Amino acid sequence: MPDSSALLEVRDLAVSFAGENGRRVRAVNGVSLSLHAGRTLAIVGESGSGKSVTALSILRLLPPPPQAIVERGEVIFEGRDLLKLPARDMLRIRGGGVAMIFQEPMTSLNPVYTIGEQIIEAIRQHHRVLRRAAKEMASAALREVGIDDPHVRLHAYPHQFSGGMRQRVMIAMALACNPRILLADEPTTALDVTIASQILDLLQRLQRSRGLSIMLITHDLGIVAQRADDVCVMYRGRIVEAGTVKEVLARPMHPYTRALLECRPRVGQRAERLVTIGDRDYG
Repeated sequence: MPDSSALLEVRDLAVSFAGENGRRVRAVNGVSLSLHAGRTLAIVGESGSGKSVTALSILRLLPPPPQAIVERGEVIFEGRDLLKLPARDMLRIRGGGVAMIFQEPMTSLNPVYTIGEQIIEAIRQHHRVLRRAAKEMASAALREVGIDDPHVRLHAYPHQFSGGMRQRVMIAMALACNPRILLADEPTTALDVTIASQILDLLQRLQRSRGLSIMLITHDLGIVAQRADDVCVMYRGRIVEAGTVKEVLARPMHPYTRALLECRPRVGQRAERLVTIGDRDYG
């Protein structure tokens, strides 16, 4: 059933990729989910479960056919199906309505342009402002994400920032055009535990101050428990369990969800080996 209260709704999405011998491999198979205003929806599952492909499909960032094909489905945002929008309209949606940050910012930032040039370009794609005004907006965005001396740092290059600071830059760039939704694809994977916690704290603070809705893609159930409101568990391209975080983690119904929970290391509990998912078919 369509969810009229959802800010973003994915309906029966199926995506396949070109495989060997002309066969196609379906990476996402009938995914349906809803993201509500002001809430964080976590998409959790092991590598290869279809989490990132789902997020990339929302913004139509997949490789062009025949490498990747959206076989069916809808992505409804503000009453429109993003999968059917003209390319010009989709350019306005990316960043202006729905923004995305990735797990390794160094691959998303252009190493030959300064941080300021890249943020200013993103701003001017969505706002009709002079370069001077765009520069002030870029500086304010860096300040908002906790980067000191933003007017100076605008002239720095990506390699002059630490990993955590580069992720802050990516967040600033994503939010500079005031999107309603932020897709965060494993935003802390390449960071140490302390910096990762700081980035997640920053996202929560920005969510409260801006009224953001966040889709958080992760394999870490600890992050889900602490940072999300709702959760979808993905397994082999499908959503196998969904609900509020409290419901799903307290009473997991699907065998795969229970297996994920069993894999978590626990403080104070000694074991010779951690439990692993293994090759078992969880249905």
